[in-house]
Amino acid sequence: MVPMIRKLLILAGATMLAVGPSLAWNRAGHMAMAAIAYDELLRAAPSTVVRVVTILRQHPQYESRWKPQVAGMSEQDEERYLFMLAARWPDDVRGDSQFDHPEWHYINYPYRPPGQPRSVPAPDPAGENIVTAFQRNVAIVQSAAADDQKAVALCWIFHLMGDSHQPLHTVALFTTQFPDGDRGGNLFYIRPDPSNPTTQNLHAYWDNILLTDDHYDAARNRAVGLENTRSRRSLAELAEPHFETWVRHESFKLAISAVYRKGKLKGSTDRNHGISLPPDYHAASERIAERRLVLSGYRLADFLRTNFP
Repeated sequence: MVPMIRKLLILAGATMLAVGPSLAWNRAGHMAMAAIAYDELLRAAPSTVVRVVTILRQHPQYESRWKPQVAGMSEQDEERYLFMLAARWPDDVRGDSQFDHPEWHYINYPYRPPGQPRSVPAPDPAGENIVTAFQRNVAIVQSAAADDQKAVALCWIFHLMGDSHQPLHTVALFTTQFPDGDRGGNLFYIRPDPSNPTTQNLHAYWDNILLTDDHYDAARNRAVGLENTRSRRSLAELAEPHFETWVRHESFKLAISAVYRKGKLKGSTDRNHGISLPPDYHAASERIAERRLVLSGYRLADFLRTNFP
């Protein structure tokens, strides 16, 4: 009886992971983004690093959660790792009744591809979403709030910078196949490798496309590699300063054109039998993901430099 119960619990957990809100990038991706922001600030505005680290050390969970992890590191590694831990913190506290806000991680701008009947609904996004959450936390950072409150808000700002640049955190696909929406690819099942029967949902595929190892060294090394290949000068998008534009006019449009390929990408509703991705899909998606992650890192650095000069 016990093995059967355990099996049922595992299956239930897998179901929740498949249809519940997913991580944007994954923890490792958020860490790499924060490392890029840290390195950029260390070069251009080291005093901003000092101020931000001072605030993060006032976080309500600094002593219990972060301090043991950074113990014994060099000063620079400790500061960089603190940035990285802050960026992943909203995912680390999933299910925490005090700090978790599942609806803050995404916004479901509806996408109904051409040719779909008008009978397929395309509802407006919920009022509580990534855009309103970003605005709320920026207001706290810019207020006279205590540093412990600012530390929590900063974690969300770090994290939402990453979330906003993952295309599948800005969209829900509505078709006759997905009349209630595919929840940002969470219900859209694919096979990344045609030679392998393993099925994955499209959202998880994009979350994990860049890095899966969430140890400090792995995330830092990935960040350095991305910085070396994509300089600020090569990213014209950095001229756009508005968060909602990044979400609606960059990520959402990429979701339509590159993720769903204007409605032509084939997916399954059966979690056990995904449809194989096109042969060129992975390489194209990886290039987009790299650019989006680096953009989010530089934009986070710019935000911190502006608000903590």
